[in-house]
Amino acid sequence: MQTPRSILLHLDSSARTVERIQLARLLAETFDAQVTAQPCTLSSLMRYPLAIEGTAESEAMAIMQSLDYEARERMHATFTAHTVGSQRMHWSQPLPDAPWGFARRALYADLMVMGQRDRNDPFDAELPGDFLTHALVESGRPALVLPCVGPVAPVGRTVLVAWKATRESARAVTASLPWLRAASRVHAVSYGGEAETSLQALSGYLRPQGIAEPTLHFGDRDEGDVGNRLLSLAADLGADLLVMGCYGHSRAREWVMGGATQSMLQSMTLPVLMSH
Repeated sequence: MQTPRSILLHLDSSARTVERIQLARLLAETFDAQVTAQPCTLSSLMRYPLAIEGTAESEAMAIMQSLDYEARERMHATFTAHTVGSQRMHWSQPLPDAPWGFARRALYADLMVMGQRDRNDPFDAELPGDFLTHALVESGRPALVLPCVGPVAPVGRTVLVAWKATRESARAVTASLPWLRAASRVHAVSYGGEAETSLQALSGYLRPQGIAEPTLHFGDRDEGDVGNRLLSLAADLGADLLVMGCYGHSRAREWVMGGATQSMLQSMTLPVLMSH
């Protein structure tokens, strides 16, 4: 992947939106990129469909529209407060088909900046539970996903690549090349019977990309609970960025994610660059 020049930033009312804005601004300055900030949430009518019952329809609709307007203004105020002086950060009007239209909007971006779902956030209901996975799978674009807890330090000084010989993992590595080239330390880990062979091949691929020889970690043959083992290794290495493929498929209009992907989306403790 070439250096990302077009970044799509997801905005909502959650507490971690500020961290996403700040990181997107830093990425824009680092990569000489432009950021489109896209507010994207469910409408109040979608969230509270039963609120109309027992209330005059016109009155209920007015209340719903007022709530949506207040949410947009809150997001815009937060965005403006943290982008003063930047010519790289651009506000976009809400999508008419939000939140599902976000994935289509991402087709015109090199990178998405998104956040992990936080079920304890009072604004969690602003988005459907599968919003993040839907955007990843439907757009095919890589996403830098921030955890919902903990500080977000500068991203990419120590990078851990979770490698598997699959197209999803290959796409994630390709998307991560700008970070890998700039990293002080690069680690790569793989699990399963072919771990050593595939990691050696990955190292050979990275060498002509201008990336220093990564430190290789050969996991055992057991591929169970990979998500938690990756998080543990990332903590041991002091990694501030994890790179991995996103695995999943559609079943009856619901995205069913692979075990490691599901574990990571639920328990991530550091920024994760994911690609489907």
